[in-house]
Amino acid sequence: MNKLILLLPMLSLGCFAEENSQTKNYSVGLGMGAMYSGIGANIALVSKNDFKYFSAGCTAYGSISGAECGFGVGWVTADLFDFETNNHGFGIYAGMLGEERYATFKNNQYSFHKNNYYGAGVSYTYFMNGINKSGATFGISFHATNAEYDGRYGSFLQLGYQF
Repeated sequence: MNKLILLLPMLSLGCFAEENSQTKNYSVGLGMGAMYSGIGANIALVSKNDFKYFSAGCTAYGSISGAECGFGVGWVTADLFDFETNNHGFGIYAGMLGEERYATFKNNQYSFHKNNYYGAGVSYTYFMNGINKSGATFGISFHATNAEYDGRYGSFLQLGYQF
């Protein structure tokens, strides 16, 4: 019985080491920017040079209007150019990018409207520890939208952490 008590911790350490040596194929992140749908979170499938994500976040908040929140998807690759590391990611994304509010005047009456607008863009992300490892991310993105009254083009700065 005493040998079993001594053997169990060794076996559990062996399982823990085996689990750590396996490559993690998913990532969860928190931050702001395109990879996080404004200020929000993402979940991603990760490989050595690839990062495919689904994000949810808010692009604005007003005390009267409330939060403007939505979803996005994207793909980042670290092997587009011949870098020696997998820290530099270039990507594409699409999703809800904001909400516009406007008023119309017809028949001596104002009508107030709000519409979500969507868009797609390109991004550059620097992964501090590599695209497939936990660590800080920062970058920039540029996008085009289907907004009618807000600007049709825009950008996001990005700052986040992937776990």
